[in-house]
Amino acid sequence: FHDHALMIIFLICFLVLYALFLTLTTKLTNTNISDAQEMETIWTILPAIILVLIALPSLRILYMTDEVNDPSLTIKSIGHQWYWTYEYTDYGGLIFNSYMLPPLFLEPGDLRLLDVDNRVVLPIEAPIRMMITSQDVLHSWAVPTLGLKTDAIPGRLNQTTFTATRPGVYYGQCSEICGAN
Repeated sequence: FHDHALMIIFLICFLVLYALFLTLTTKLTNTNISDAQEMETIWTILPAIILVLIALPSLRILYMTDEVNDPSLTIKSIGHQWYWTYEYTDYGGLIFNSYMLPPLFLEPGDLRLLDVDNRVVLPIEAPIRMMITSQDVLHSWAVPTLGLKTDAIPGRLNQTTFTATRPGVYYGQCSEICGAN
């Protein structure tokens, strides 16, 4: 898509520079330009056509990357005030809560406001579908290292897909103003 859009931009820039060059190097002898409705129609419709030529491939790519048809794992994340509940829907009744560790329980090397008591374990190099909702108020399920942020809204099920490309610990962060905790 980048190459497609860049070629259109190059063509537009070349056309504008060519018109500027012609304007600067030739004598303007045509005095009938002030009443050129055909020209006005062309320079009104041409940008609209160019925008459509850029938008159609962009929308196609957007919908292609939006959904994974056959994820390896589906996890449902339910936001509560001060903790999350995770359900591995592919594995029956595997449900657990994940609370932030209070500062008194942090071990050396643990990260304040990031470490939790129960971590979500994910496979690497496998497409994962996260279904995110909330039980009480608006929350935001965010993992900046994976480039993910999805709102958890009561009564609505949002979905995001991702693939962890390397092993490690990925920390989620609260990105809403939730109160004291």
